[in-house]
Amino acid sequence: MRLYTRTGDKGETSIIGGRVGKDHLRVEAYGTVDETNCFVGQAMAELHSDKAAFQDILADLETIQHELFDCGGDLATVSGKREWKLQPESVSELERKIDEYIKEAPELERFILPGGSKAAAVIHIARTVTRRAERLVVALMREEEGIHPVTLQYLNRLSDYFFAIGRVINFRLGVKDVEYIRSAKVFRDGKRKEDKK
Repeated sequence: MRLYTRTGDKGETSIIGGRVGKDHLRVEAYGTVDETNCFVGQAMAELHSDKAAFQDILADLETIQHELFDCGGDLATVSGKREWKLQPESVSELERKIDEYIKEAPELERFILPGGSKAAAVIHIARTVTRRAERLVVALMREEEGIHPVTLQYLNRLSDYFFAIGRVINFRLGVKDVEYIRSAKVFRDGKRKEDKK
């Protein structure tokens, strides 16, 4: 089997239901989801050095890699050409995990800087790339109908999940979060003050 097809040599690519330019917003969106998945893989490689301490997070991340592939497939599909793969249960499971991990990490009072351990730093990169993917999906939804709504919900929740586990990874490794020095105390009980109203 050949890896290359030469069908994209003129700047177009196939999606499920047609062909579009490689710079099409849909391609940007699912390409950014793929970029997120790559950083998840890098974080997993970092965490494997202490597999026993991160068995739960590694299991989560493996599931997330499959879900991100589903997400990319849904974004590469023109509505009605096949059933959506990403399901609402994936969003609910992320919410459950976020609530669980928030309890483990030290209470959050101020904004923190991305980083700490190498694995946490990579997770923060995944978080920001996920936010970029989310913005692209929002833009795509404004231009086209029939975008799977669970995709946007999933990406929104996934970035929160990455923030939560970034803090847990540092905590388990004995690395303190670096607080943003100009931040006031903007959190209470782990939530932003305005969220409490």
